[in-house]
Amino acid sequence: MAASHGTTTRAHRAAAVAVLVGLLCACTGDDPAQPSPASSGTPSTGPTTREPAPEPTASDAPAPARLVVLPEVGVQVAEVATGLDAPWGLAPLPDGTLLVSLRDERALVVVDPATGEVSPVGGPGADELRDGTVTGGEAGLLGVAVGPADSDAPGEVFVHRTAGTGNEVLRGTLSGGQLSGLTPVVQGIPAASTHDGGRLAFGPDGLLYVATGDAQQRGASQDPASLAGKILRVTVDGAPAPDNPDPASPVWSLGHRNVQGLAWDATGRMLASEFGQDTFDELNVVEPGGNYGWPDVEGTGGAGAGFVDPVTTWSTDEASPSGLAATREGVYLAGLRGEALWRVPFASPDGGASPDAFGAPRRVLADVGRLRTVVVDPATPPGDDGSSVLYVLTNNTDGRGEPRDGDDRLLRVTITPAG
Repeated sequence: MAASHGTTTRAHRAAAVAVLVGLLCACTGDDPAQPSPASSGTPSTGPTTREPAPEPTASDAPAPARLVVLPEVGVQVAEVATGLDAPWGLAPLPDGTLLVSLRDERALVVVDPATGEVSPVGGPGADELRDGTVTGGEAGLLGVAVGPADSDAPGEVFVHRTAGTGNEVLRGTLSGGQLSGLTPVVQGIPAASTHDGGRLAFGPDGLLYVATGDAQQRGASQDPASLAGKILRVTVDGAPAPDNPDPASPVWSLGHRNVQGLAWDATGRMLASEFGQDTFDELNVVEPGGNYGWPDVEGTGGAGAGFVDPVTTWSTDEASPSGLAATREGVYLAGLRGEALWRVPFASPDGGASPDAFGAPRRVLADVGRLRTVVVDPATPPGDDGSSVLYVLTNNTDGRGEPRDGDDRLLRVTITPAG
């Protein structure tokens, strides 16, 4: 079926129809669990002679990055591509096209945002994904990331998938629409039919971050020896980053239930979105070595016990946040059960890790169904006025939505100051 996507998309593609979407409402809320039987996988577990540069003085030191505080924004939406089957991961490629993973088809496709054309990825790596990926429930081919220019693997493709022995991260080279054979980066991440995490992202430090779920093993989130319920930070070869909280471990933070969104703002602050169980979904500022409380705490109230409290929460029927993106003026969460794109505005131009650094959550996009992923368009520089462009994947064909004609869609969302 993957080979037919280009034809299907061209048949459905319309001229980019822009729809001005007003800022709808301010809500707080959170998303309930979606229980299903777990089937856990098996864990594996040259010198220089150049004169040194002088220290910057107060007059020539670079100014710290600042954020833009906008109380409201306007939103324009254009349809880029249609006919995507349960899309999950989304990553810009160096040539300006977009790499998309299809969870249940166990396939990668490339979308040209200028034409909407969808092209299947072939090659030995594509064969390995098709033949070795296990699907069912939330398992399958999940996150994708592309090594940035300042990483040790520029342009390399990284994928997160469920295999017969658990979740794993693999690496390959994409050239001319063909993916090379894949090399393991991280293996032995516990897997289940739900709570598989799956998001991959490169941080400003050029290192790879991996979001994992608890795979229905609650106690594993608090076990530093388990890779479940964690955010991992590794080199492009899978080794623990040398300045991790424990230099011998890939664990960057723990106590997570099911993280599926990772992002960094202009100040370098790391953010993560997380599914709750019955009461609260969360937006967290991630601190190295931080413990986010699951399963002992859901939502706020854990600070007294040494846990890190979220900066924003939702009721579980309002959000179910998956993908996450940060612009200069706010954080955007792709809501599945809440069927909306949520904006959490910045309240301080200097960042911060307290709830006071964030404004009230607001829906800025609705009426398109479930949303899985949101990323910032790197080809469109952010405006001084706070404007930016996002790409958003709908997810109505994931088995829990109500597909409409042409689903699923890749949308281009333009954010501008209101008024």
